[in-house]
Amino acid sequence: MSTDAETIRYRAAAGESPAAVDLLDQTRIPAELVRLECTDLAQLHDAIVRLVVRGAPAIGIAAAYGVTLAPIDPASNPDSIRQCYYDAIEYLATSRPTAVNLFWALNRMRGIVESTEDAAIGELPPRLIEEARAIHEEDREMCRAMGRNAAPLLRDAKTVLTHCNAGGLATAQYGTALAPIYYLHENGHTLNVYADETRPLMQGARLTAWELSQAGIPVTVCTDSMAGSLMQRGLVDAVIVGSDRIAENGDVANKIGTYPLAVIAHYHNVPFYVVAPTNTFDLELQSGDLIPIEQRSEDEVRYTLGANSAVHAEGRMAVPREASVINPAFDVTPAELVAAIVTEQGVIERPTREKVQQHFAAITNPT
Repeated sequence: MSTDAETIRYRAAAGESPAAVDLLDQTRIPAELVRLECTDLAQLHDAIVRLVVRGAPAIGIAAAYGVTLAPIDPASNPDSIRQCYYDAIEYLATSRPTAVNLFWALNRMRGIVESTEDAAIGELPPRLIEEARAIHEEDREMCRAMGRNAAPLLRDAKTVLTHCNAGGLATAQYGTALAPIYYLHENGHTLNVYADETRPLMQGARLTAWELSQAGIPVTVCTDSMAGSLMQRGLVDAVIVGSDRIAENGDVANKIGTYPLAVIAHYHNVPFYVVAPTNTFDLELQSGDLIPIEQRSEDEVRYTLGANSAVHAEGRMAVPREASVINPAFDVTPAELVAAIVTEQGVIERPTREKVQQHFAAITNPT
């Protein structure tokens, strides 16, 4: 992906130029590449809500940089400066409720604020920038590692199916579910990819198809309702998706439509893989039933391509005004339908609570 298509850039304040979080506007892809520069908290909060930036890891990175946009007064006392940053963190945390990476990244930024002593309060702004950049770089490394770890699962596959967008646009680079596809392509094994449209906002058709095409990887867009037919005909060797939050027992929250895809894959004996970094796990939630599910505007469903929402400012009405609309952004796939969860640390085959605990214990206490 070219530098013009980088998902997130950061510009520190210099002279008269304020700090800015520079985002690739994903609501405009594939029609055009347009960037949105956010110089205050309200702009960034709105960009996250409107899906200008989306994907759990990318949301976390953007929010981390966003904390540095807090309107602090350097002449204020240390407690006032800290409170300004705390307010920024709390505000950004309200942007989207499901993706746990958002809260993970904001908690890291909170830790920097809390650990900075009064005598060093003047060093807090550069420390926060350093931490946000570390989160950004760590995500790049995690994506590369997930690609390497997941690639062996697809070594005998020719064609895979993916849902929503879990590629470079959703992360710092490479992606989660798309990372092994990129890794294999770079190493001489190019997969054919079916990309679900992913209604109602078409992240698969607009984003996944765009970025895979840019990388020279063959991709075919299918409607969400086609997946079962493709598997019935033996045209899909594996399904691979990302995640926005994973519970302690291995239940997986991902874009709406993931759960029925997992059910269909299970029926057809097609392995269903989830690729996500360890910071996507919420070990405080015992099961997926406890994962908060974001409810989005009914206009995203009521109008073609979500008029008056994240994608287009205009569109044709697709649902009569008299009819009600339900629009959950995510659903939860039970762990028993998942063949493996791949993280930057390794592979959890047939995930259970015990296996997830063992995975994290191995990270904490490596042999």
